[in-house]
Amino acid sequence: METRTERMTFRGAGGRTLEARLDLPARKPVAYALFAHCFTCGGDVFPAEAISQALAGHGLAVLRFDFTEAGGDASSPHDFSDVEDVLAAVAHLRTQREAPRLLIGHSLGGTAVLHAAGSVPEARAVATLGAPFVPSLVHGLLAPVLKQVEEQGEARVRLGQGTVRISRRFLEELTEPAMETALHQLGRALLVLHSPVDGVVGMGSAQRIFEAARQPKSLLALEGADHLLSRPEDARFAAAVLGAWAGRYVGSREVEAQREAGPELAHGVVEVHEAGEGPFAQDIRVGRHRLRADEPTEYGGEDTGPSPYGLLAAALGACTAMTLRMYAQNKGWPLEHVSVRLHHSKVHAEDCRHCETKEGKVDRIDRTVTLEGPLSTEQRQRLVRMADRCPVHRTMESEIDVHTFLEDADNPPSPSAPVSGPGLH
Repeated sequence: METRTERMTFRGAGGRTLEARLDLPARKPVAYALFAHCFTCGGDVFPAEAISQALAGHGLAVLRFDFTEAGGDASSPHDFSDVEDVLAAVAHLRTQREAPRLLIGHSLGGTAVLHAAGSVPEARAVATLGAPFVPSLVHGLLAPVLKQVEEQGEARVRLGQGTVRISRRFLEELTEPAMETALHQLGRALLVLHSPVDGVVGMGSAQRIFEAARQPKSLLALEGADHLLSRPEDARFAAAVLGAWAGRYVGSREVEAQREAGPELAHGVVEVHEAGEGPFAQDIRVGRHRLRADEPTEYGGEDTGPSPYGLLAAALGACTAMTLRMYAQNKGWPLEHVSVRLHHSKVHAEDCRHCETKEGKVDRIDRTVTLEGPLSTEQRQRLVRMADRCPVHRTMESEIDVHTFLEDADNPPSPSAPVSGPGLH
């Protein structure tokens, strides 16, 4: 699913201007999530984007911000450091859009969201990736700067390719007793993602987080991944797991559709309703299934689903593949795979040898069938000829009798009283 990104700024707990990014799905969000991470560079890196994209695919909007700053510039707006900054982000999201139902934290961001969760009543689930149980368990992070933190109130230390500002308040808030209490009283679903070979935060932190929390909780090993999920396959795996897990607790596009769909429609009945998102988007119900139609952006739509002509071509392609599969099975032929590619266009009627219409333009669909398997030449030719016998193909080439009725609550539509007569639509 396509997403769009908006930059947001707000005041942190210390009065500093903080910057974040809000990744929005193309359709209206089912819920909002807050993602505090330490992937560096202000969030424009693949792991953060991959996780946001996966959540957007489940209908979630994600406000993400980086606990680190690129290069260590003290004036950088990506300068989060305290639990209070997480809560400031929550408050801003609650005011401007909607409070987050899901809190996610990577590395020190994970430690912070675990502590902050108790102050976010709307949150239903919390997830961490490579989070230390307490900041002191980040390998080699604090020892060189503890004295500076004690004397000056804060210090900047290296984490991955960026730096993170560690304040005295941050260390005082996230002590072992405080984390034990926060986890024991979490009261939300918890997912702990951690790599057994993480060289920055050991697997022992994940075990301590998991053991201190109550059910429902899950612990998943990101086998072979480093702390920053720098390999794309590791980031994608973590994103897919997180997206699927989140849908169970905070809602997903699929769950929302099932909730709103109501009773299953009878066979042969299709309902279409305006989605209320953009000028043309439509929600479609077919049986127990839910689909979306829209127009491309170049035609004034928002491209949140295929166009009506795209759905028409898809119906023909699906019917073609099903017909060929059924025919091959009945014949016992070794057809291994069928794929159909279609292209819809308008052509001049005079260029169509088989069309009765000879003026203006007519619709044309080019259909290319690919057949895989050890089939003979004769078998392939027979199968291609069968494509024209698929029911949708035959319906499209036959006369279609469409009646339109105006539904009235006091006077239900009657087949004997059409508003518009039969015709080909």
